[in-house]
Amino acid sequence: MNNFLDNYGVVDARRERLVKRVLYAVLTIAVVGGGLWFFFRNYREESRVKEFLTLLERQDYKTAYGLWGCTDATPCRDYKFDRFLQDWGPQSDAGNVAAIQRSKVKSCGKGIIQLLQIKGQDVNIYIDRATLLVGFAPWPVCHPRIQM
Repeated sequence: MNNFLDNYGVVDARRERLVKRVLYAVLTIAVVGGGLWFFFRNYREESRVKEFLTLLERQDYKTAYGLWGCTDATPCRDYKFDRFLQDWGPQSDAGNVAAIQRSKVKSCGKGIIQLLQIKGQDVNIYIDRATLLVGFAPWPVCHPRIQM
């Protein structure tokens, strides 16, 4: 005859194992998910920089100029296509696109700042997260503090 106390604690041990497994699974998912988010949070913006440099390398300057939000239909008032060619065209310092090095990426709230090194000069490019428009970064840091 089975004793009443033979099964004492079996249900509690089973429940404890289940709780541990669920907690380990949640913790693992959180760590893996956090790591993936950390490595891929700027993927779209960094891809836009690669696309911009690829267009420059193919000498498709009109399309590259379009990534700045400037087209023939809606030209940029303060950044004309002639000025764009002075900055990024074949006669500019950025003419040899293969020599341009992408280095630091600073993740800002509404975009990223990608540091490009062109012939020893640092050029900060800003990519807006919402529109993926490319432009020059107004500051080399995300949140500048004005000293008074």
